Amino acid sequence: MAVSTGLHVSPEFPAMLERIDALGEVLDAEADAAEKLGRLTEDIARALLRAGVVGAALPQSLGGHEFSPRQLIETVERVSYHDSAAGWTMMALQLMTGTTAAYLDAVAAADLFPDVAGGDHALLAGHGTRPGRAVPVEGGYLVSGSWQFASGMAHATHIHSAIQVEGTGELRVLAMPKSQVELVDNWDVLGLRATHSIDYHCADEFVPATYTYLATTTNPVNGGAIYRLGLVNMSAIGHTGWALGVGRRLLDELKSVAAAKSGTRNAAVDTTQFHAAYATAEAKLRSARSWAMEVWRDIENTLDAGELPSTEQDTLLRLALNHATWTVQDVGQTVHRWAGTAAIRRGPIDRFLRDLGTGTQHITSSPTVLQNCGKWLSGAQPQAHWEFLDLTP
Repeated sequence: MAVSTGLHVSPEFPAMLERIDALGEVLDAEADAAEKLGRLTEDIARALLRAGVVGAALPQSLGGHEFSPRQLIETVERVSYHDSAAGWTMMALQLMTGTTAAYLDAVAAADLFPDVAGGDHALLAGHGTRPGRAVPVEGGYLVSGSWQFASGMAHATHIHSAIQVEGTGELRVLAMPKSQVELVDNWDVLGLRATHSIDYHCADEFVPATYTYLATTTNPVNGGAIYRLGLVNMSAIGHTGWALGVGRRLLDELKSVAAAKSGTRNAAVDTTQFHAAYATAEAKLRSARSWAMEVWRDIENTLDAGELPSTEQDTLLRLALNHATWTVQDVGQTVHRWAGTAAIRRGPIDRFLRDLGTGTQHITSSPTVLQNCGKWLSGAQPQAHWEFLDLTP
């Protein structure tokens, strides 16, 4: 077992942010082309992978950087600041690839991740809810199902999918070659167009049992304390970073618009009303970010002590994500109102607002999750615990 006990905090983190920032102008320049393609351009995808953005989420024991939760939040935040679709794509690849490397059987993990440090490893994309069917057979399962929203699939080599075992109802997650599924090119949307979040399906495909893991596991085979969070809690890390990066970019874009318009005839950005609105949006974003980091700092301390997060911590990480997401949506409305025609012509503000409108619809920030957080925090269900995104009595 290649598992360490304490939380790993990677010394690679500052250099990672520098590499991402060095790609900022290219990300901006390629954004329109990516939207037309419906996926990141090959040059951008390769550059981000070479920078180690996905490797940041891979276990150190396999050659990855194994960033801490707050380091991962800031990594996704920084990519998303430069391009929201690139940030979403890398967030998805990080999550699916990193958790697969951590939770798969050691032999299967060695097969899929032979040389992480050298860039020779699988990339996984797929969907972890609405499980497919898994019929037990000798050595594994015959898998059938239809899944949606496979963000980053254009760049993946393997599939990540939830399955439910027939007869036992056990929920597992699989890893299988992309060639075993049929891809459905149906990602026709206004926002996050460049994420290639397509559907896919398969029927009676054999998957070895060793290439699956229990969906609720908090016991990594590879890697350290961060992977004790489990799959769903890990997903909150990237989504939080994405929202914060998008919010920061939108406010910075509005600041640039204000500078360009200030002093012109009837400029709305010269009014005290605009100044108050901008200050309010700034306060909201900074507050949401600070609280999210406070929540995750507390969780990091728990993990570093060799413990699992409490139900309160599980609740707060979900609430911090929900709060960050919808705070940024409010910020986006402020930007849309005051940016004028810059918000409707093709450009960064238009693209980031469209991507934000789509990103807020993700299940992890749904009203139901918010309601469940309230049930626990208000004392309505004090004995309940979280199972995926559900609060179970």
